[in-house]
Amino acid sequence: MSIKIEFNTTVRLSKKTQSQIEKLLECLPREHLRGIDRIKLVDNINDPRLKNPLQRAELPGLYHPKQTPQGAWLEVATGVLLPHSKRFLKGIMPRLSFKGNLAAIIFSLVGQHYYLTLRHSIKRGQIEPAVRSYTEKHLRMWHERQHTFRSRIFKPFQPTLEKWGRSLQKRASAERKRKASIN
Repeated sequence: MSIKIEFNTTVRLSKKTQSQIEKLLECLPREHLRGIDRIKLVDNINDPRLKNPLQRAELPGLYHPKQTPQGAWLEVATGVLLPHSKRFLKGIMPRLSFKGNLAAIIFSLVGQHYYLTLRHSIKRGQIEPAVRSYTEKHLRMWHERQHTFRSRIFKPFQPTLEKWGRSLQKRASAERKRKASIN
């Protein structure tokens, strides 16, 4: 059974959006998608579980777990990904990064579904880091599929760049700890 993609948005999207979402779902293992019925694209997420209106306005995606009559489904807010701007230069950056942001949101929501329903060895406190690593892993795989030439060129440099990134993260965390100890 394939996942239905519903467009309930007034935001003008590319004609290729549905095929892009289908390609994103092809990158994921089929067993991780088991139980997800649909992906719904809406302007903003209006869910009664969210009490803070500011949180509703800025939430890019929401996972709806399986309930008795219906299966699990994903809700993506296109109004957050493509904010309405009258200025051309302000509106071009979100449009250029839409595909990557959509991929990250869908991968994170599928990761939530996977760890909450199909993977029972993960405890509640471990879900957030597990979903983050799941998203990063599948984004990397999707990016390599999308940009094969660029991926082959930078593949030899990747370990060095990752090593630099880890060292920068260590330095930043040490600096934060130092500032926290001073205050």
